[in-house]
Amino acid sequence: MSTTATDSRRRADEPARPKHILRTLGKSMREYRKASWLAPAFVAVESVLEILIPTVMASLIDEGITGGSMPAIVKFGIILLCCSAVSLTSGFLAGRFAAIAGAGFAKNLRHDEFEKVQGFSFTNIDRFSTGSIVTRLTTDVTNLQNAYSMMIRMGVRAPIMVVVAWIFSFRISKSISLVFLACIPILAIGLCGLAVLVHPVFERVFHTYDDLNNVVDENLQGIRVVKSYNRENHEIGKFGRISEKIFKDFTLAERIMSFNSPIMMVCIYGTMILIAWMGAQQIVASGNNAAFGLTTGDLTALVTYAMQILMAMMMLSMIFVMFIISQASAERICQVLQEESTVKDPEHPVTAVKDGTIEFDHVTFRYSDSSEKPVLDDIDLTIRSGMTVGIVGGTGSAKSSLVQLVPRLYDVSEGSLKVGGVDVRDYDMTVLRDQVAMVLQKNILFAGTIAENLRWGNPDATDEELRHACKLAQADGFIQEFPDKYDTYIEQGGTNVSGGQRQRLCIARALLKKPKILILDDSTSAVDTKTDQLIRGAFHHEIPDTTKIIIAQRVASVQESDLILVMDKGRIMAKGTHDELLATCDEYRSIYESQTKNTAQEGELQ
Repeated sequence: MSTTATDSRRRADEPARPKHILRTLGKSMREYRKASWLAPAFVAVESVLEILIPTVMASLIDEGITGGSMPAIVKFGIILLCCSAVSLTSGFLAGRFAAIAGAGFAKNLRHDEFEKVQGFSFTNIDRFSTGSIVTRLTTDVTNLQNAYSMMIRMGVRAPIMVVVAWIFSFRISKSISLVFLACIPILAIGLCGLAVLVHPVFERVFHTYDDLNNVVDENLQGIRVVKSYNRENHEIGKFGRISEKIFKDFTLAERIMSFNSPIMMVCIYGTMILIAWMGAQQIVASGNNAAFGLTTGDLTALVTYAMQILMAMMMLSMIFVMFIISQASAERICQVLQEESTVKDPEHPVTAVKDGTIEFDHVTFRYSDSSEKPVLDDIDLTIRSGMTVGIVGGTGSAKSSLVQLVPRLYDVSEGSLKVGGVDVRDYDMTVLRDQVAMVLQKNILFAGTIAENLRWGNPDATDEELRHACKLAQADGFIQEFPDKYDTYIEQGGTNVSGGQRQRLCIARALLKKPKILILDDSTSAVDTKTDQLIRGAFHHEIPDTTKIIIAQRVASVQESDLILVMDKGRIMAKGTHDELLATCDEYRSIYESQTKNTAQEGELQ
């Protein structure tokens, strides 16, 4: 497939741009709504008192110091102290509640995202890379947390300071207060221009972060392969190129946003010069008489108000920058929160699986609606409850895709798939998946003890049940050799056990579910043929009523099956018993003879 076609398909599979972002994010406030309201309330009190202080100071200067009145000095001094104390307390409480609201909002946001991801079907997960989800749960949430904390403090404080301080300055001098209004269009034009330029850059940066996290995840998952092939320098180079791209984009964004400060400084110092010039003229003209114009106290108050207004505008500028950064993060988070799972429970679900019968009725499957060619094409197959079915075929023949439809990890595109005589789309998904146990190609164990990992299959399993399942999976023997036996700690991913041991533990975990259908997707590839045979023998004697589907590369693993499917390019090209396929299917016979010959040669060499 060409690069253009691949990019086109990737764009088609990407989540749509989210709608109603504020409404979506607002749902994550929940128990922190009270703190979110208290923080701006205390900010408002703090801001009003700070604006009142210059007016009190002006009265102290004019009536107390200039007028030579000690009672006035004491009176306005006490008022100043009270205003300062209340303002300080309000500021402390505002900071406390803002911190609670911001951190709580981020906690809920991470929880809601993670919970949403847990409900995704494989189709949904395919639209987001691992690195992208990690970035959205960490960097993007942190950006939004910082923006939210800033918004409920500075975002409330700054407008109040601007409006109320301007009203107070207007009461002192109408002509001088109009100077502030001249700054607004200059700042608005400048900041909007910066936003238009920098927003696409930040969007690109966060997508690059996704790539960076994907590289790190891939490298750490495959670190043994990297080291065995001496590809450390290659991986360092790959990481360095992506890191360099982030550096260049961030540098570009910061270079654009650096114009924010000069624009603000021009407005601030220009305003201060005009106020000083106009105020000095009015004071000289009035002879420092309030009845005829400005007094020294009035000019002091005006200068203070000017600083408050311009500092508040600087705050608005900082909020604007943070808003630009967080906007891209908010959109990416909402893409996850607004993503609807392609696999949902029906309105009135079936809550019991009768047996392990499986019926594929002309099933066609595509991973994406935009896919030109189906992955599975017109599959028509019936598997009776309790049968053992083997599936063989070359790489890319869609063996795994076929079995992943049974527990509704994906939904069929056309046709129907029934389990126990009921369409899988009519079941409650929890009920269906409890009765279908899968051991996937990539065997995953989680950090914790062996017993804790096994109880993923059945949280209420007794120690005896754990041991019985492990005996069936031929795992009890090596577990008993560990010093701590079933309390042996498994590292994340099961890196401290061998591939064969990991596979057998995963099989035991699946058996603990006591399912009606057991699916092994190439899950004994890392065990020797003798152990493989023992596992299959245990299945035959211990779980005869369970439908068993075994995908394998070795014909020996499936030749005793009741039915064997030979798949090629998403179709069942042949089916029958081992003897029937040897007689009728050239592909199967070729695989069997090749493997038998290789086994014989290995025996001769030994």
